[in-house]
Amino acid sequence: MVERLLIVEDVAEARAWLVSVAQNAFAHARITTAQNVAEACAQLQADDFDMALVDLGLPDGSGLDIIRRIGQRSPRTVCIVTTVLGEDAHIVSALAAGAQGYLLKGQPAEQLSRQLVQIEHGVPALSPTIARRIMEHFQRTGPIDNETEQLTPREVEVLTLIAKGLRNSDVAIALGLAETTIATHIKTIYRKLGISSRAEAALHANRMGLT
Repeated sequence: MVERLLIVEDVAEARAWLVSVAQNAFAHARITTAQNVAEACAQLQADDFDMALVDLGLPDGSGLDIIRRIGQRSPRTVCIVTTVLGEDAHIVSALAAGAQGYLLKGQPAEQLSRQLVQIEHGVPALSPTIARRIMEHFQRTGPIDNETEQLTPREVEVLTLIAKGLRNSDVAIALGLAETTIATHIKTIYRKLGISSRAEAALHANRMGLT
């Protein structure tokens, strides 16, 4: 039962709208809001929540950081992404970070409330278009069969870091390598795994247990 709910949203109008959606879904829940990563982290330090609705694009960072922090601090908290971003890379990164649902804010409020209520009955909180995109991803990528054996240890390190959303320059700094070397490793990884985007790389890394 959802009794304590956290909403992380930087846009005031969207935040008020999500509060209304959550109140319709969970009439007796105590709702707390945060406008950015820093405020959300402070709220998480002060209280435990049954559910968190988290936007991805925040002024001081990414909602993925909040989802990961919740996963470490309070694994029982259900994290649902609420965003306007429906691209494959965002979906895969959010699910790999630990999100248990992905809802688009462009949906009618009543539909969003129903999807939240269904979580308590074991129904995943996924907007229809998001569910279709996830299915398409699995259809394109196919089964994984010992793919880590195809990659060198260094390539596994690179794949793990880009799957976490790091840019080539950040990966280069983390591994003490030139950015051009990282780009070469990524091309090799893509060729070996038969993929062509970071979204697919994140999905493969997740299914290979690297994230």
